[in-house]
Parts: sequence; C-alpha cells; structure tokens
Amino acid sequence: MVHIHWLRSGLAGLQWLFFLFTNTVVIPITVGAAFSLPQDNIQFLIQCSFVLTGLACAAQAAFGHKRAVMEGQSGLWWGVILSLAAAAPSLGISLTQLGGSLAVGIMISGAITILIGLCNLAEPFSKLFTPGVMAVFMFLLACRLNIIFLEGMLGISSGSSAEGKVIQPLVFLLAAAVAIFVVVLSVKARPAIGKYALLIGILGGWILHISIFGSTSEASNVSTAGTGWFPLGAPSDGLNAGVVTIAIITGLINTSNTFGALKGTDQLYERETSGHQYKRSFTISGVLAVISGLLGLVPYAPYVSSIGFLQQTRIRDRMPLVVGGLLFAAIGLVPAISNMLTTLPLSIGSAVLFVTYLRLLGSSLQYFGRIHMNAANLYRTAAPLFTGIIVMGLPSDAFVSLPPLLRPLLGNGLLVGILLALLLNQVLSSSPRSMLSPSVNTKGEQP
Repeated sequence: MVHIHWLRSGLAGLQWLFFLFTNTVVIPITVGAAFSLPQDNIQFLIQCSFVLTGLACAAQAAFGHKRAVMEGQSGLWWGVILSLAAAAPSLGISLTQLGGSLAVGIMISGAITILIGLCNLAEPFSKLFTPGVMAVFMFLLACRLNIIFLEGMLGISSGSSAEGKVIQPLVFLLAAAVAIFVVVLSVKARPAIGKYALLIGILGGWILHISIFGSTSEASNVSTAGTGWFPLGAPSDGLNAGVVTIAIITGLINTSNTFGALKGTDQLYERETSGHQYKRSFTISGVLAVISGLLGLVPYAPYVSSIGFLQQTRIRDRMPLVVGGLLFAAIGLVPAISNMLTTLPLSIGSAVLFVTYLRLLGSSLQYFGRIHMNAANLYRTAAPLFTGIIVMGLPSDAFVSLPPLLRPLLGNGLLVGILLALLLNQVLSSSPRSMLSPSVNTKGEQP
C-alpha cells in the first residue's frame, strides 16, 4: 500500500510538473524578447523562472496557504510588462530604464504585499471581493487566458512576426484532437485513469507532434555566465516615476489573484480560507515579488487556474504539488534538461491548458448563482463584464490616442474589468447582503 501511495503521488507530481512548465515557459521567453535580451540572458530568465516557481509552489503548499494551488508568474503582471515594453519608445525612455523602473516598482509592491500579510490586512481586504466581483474576475480571467491558449493551438506564437501570425491548419487539427482526447478521457475514463488525463495528453500529443511535424526546435546549450541582478535594467540606469507608480498599482490589483484562487478552492476543500492562510500566502507572495524584481522576473501570485486543474484531476493532496514543484526547481538547475523541455510544442501545451481553463466558467457561474439579480446587481456585474471583454477585443492601435502611461492600464481588459467591478460594487452597494441570492444560505458567507 505504501508503494502504491508513493506511485500515485509520483504520477500526480509529474502531472503537476508539466502543468507548472506549460504555464511558465512562455512568460520569460516573451519578456526577454520584448526587452531585446541576448539568448544567454533569456536562458537565465527561463532557469530562474523554473527554480523560483518550483520552490514557490512547494513553500506555499507546505508553509503558506497549505493548499494544492500553483504559485506562478502572474498573467496580470505579464500583460502590463509587455504593454510597457511595447510603449517604451512613445514614453521616451529606453528599455534598460524601463527595466530598472519596473524592478523598483515591483520590489515596492512586494514590500506592500508583505505588509498586507504581516499586518493581517488580507482578511478585511478580502471583503471587497464579493461574489459579484469574483464572478466577473473569474470570467474575464478565463477569457483572457483562453485567448492566449487558443492562439497557441492555432499555431500563433506570442513572439511571432506579423507575417508569421497566421493559422496553421494541421497544427490546429492535432492540438484540437489532443484537447478533445483529454476531455473525453477525463469525463469517460475510470477515475484512476481520468485524473491523469492531462499528463497523458501532454506526453501523447508531444510524441504525435514529433512524429508528424518533426522536432520544431533543438535544445540550445548556452552558458549563463555573466548574468546577474537586474537583467532587464538596473535602477542606476535611471528611474521613471510614472512606470514605478504603474507597477505599484498593478501589484495592488494583483492581490485579486490570491483572493480568487483561495476563495475559489473553498468549496473543494469544504472550508473557508482562514486569516492565517491569507497572512502566510501574502507574505510568501510578497517575498517572491521582491526576488522577482532583483532577477527581472514577472512577479508571482496564486493561480486561479489551479481550480480547474483540481477539478480536472480530482487530486487535492498537497504532496504531489510539493513533489512537482521540487522537480521543477531541480530541472531549472540543470540547463540540459530545462532546454530539452523548452522544445515542447506550444500548440500541445496550449491545448491541455485550454481544457483546464475551460473549467473556470463553472467557478464563475457558481459565483453568479449567489447573486440576487436586482437592477443594481445587474448593472454592477454586466458593466465590468462586457467592458472588459470589449477592451480585450480592441486592437492595440486603438489606444494610441491615450497618454502613454495610461495605455498599459486602460488597454488591459482584465485590469479594466476588475477595477470597474470593484468601483461599482462600492458605488452601487446597498445592504450588506444585497449581493446574495435569497435562495442561498448566507451563513458564513462574505457579503
């Protein structure tokens, strides 16, 4: 029995490993390309991302919120950083100055996040995230991330040139087949097999992709010598107050990921997140943000997508996440292995993540079900929801008339939707329980 338990934990840990990898690998590559870094520096970012993400997951599961929730580089931060890099020429600042300013802003936001945790401010702050705000956040997050993953399935890479951003039908057909296979396996297969559907889909899809299209890239063998602190730019290169301010604001909004991930898993763990869990989670996330600023990485937050992963795999134990996290950190320390993993086809990884993130719709609808849709509640949920979706669909050129420093904020549909939901929730709020549906037992619920 002991051997069977460890075998299950090992297989589940391997599944977590690939989940961590597919959610992480694209981020440092695109950031490095946006800042025009040489290949050895990009490889340094990749390895640091692997090591820090793995240790972050293990630390949160063992000492932080103590739930099987991935701690990874925030998609919210990722979008803002890429937007600022694209806007740097119009801002009149160099990429190194932008990198140094971001590093300072990220470290300040990390210090604030630590204070939120240590001063027990997380629990009262969580009351801002009512069912209506959480419903909008979950839905918009699913939309934003699934846009990225569907593009990946279509063969469109974030780093592609304008000419290369075209649909590749054969690549999409294979990716779609993998996604359908994962869905069918997870729904129809016996639980003992279905909970490993993501792992089977990734490995099987990878083999099929190589068999059909051949190896898309070869692992490089670059040295990380000469890399160090502030690879995107040092504070000594000059600071831009506007960029630092945007970074601090983004860090505050990024706290929504913590509330989204932990509140979203309350039902799975059949208990509400305690103040001590929030305290430990914010403290660890804040420390990771400070380290991220030093290493030029995208700051961290608990992943809301973990809800879909847990629902998909039906494995809530923390040990597999700790195993997967430590394996991921170890891989980051071995360049040959980390380089080999970067050859995983983007379309296959995107297909598996697309299936996982579809389940966020269920989490969003659960929150919508807790709302009594009177006139006020209808407006304060519909307005941010539709506004966020519309902003996501607008081309980046539509925002050129705005002040450069406002573009990363107002051009991000997820950010706009969350801010509008929080604002309308305060402006249009009436009674403390007005958001909850009368059919729901409100005992112990947050308003």
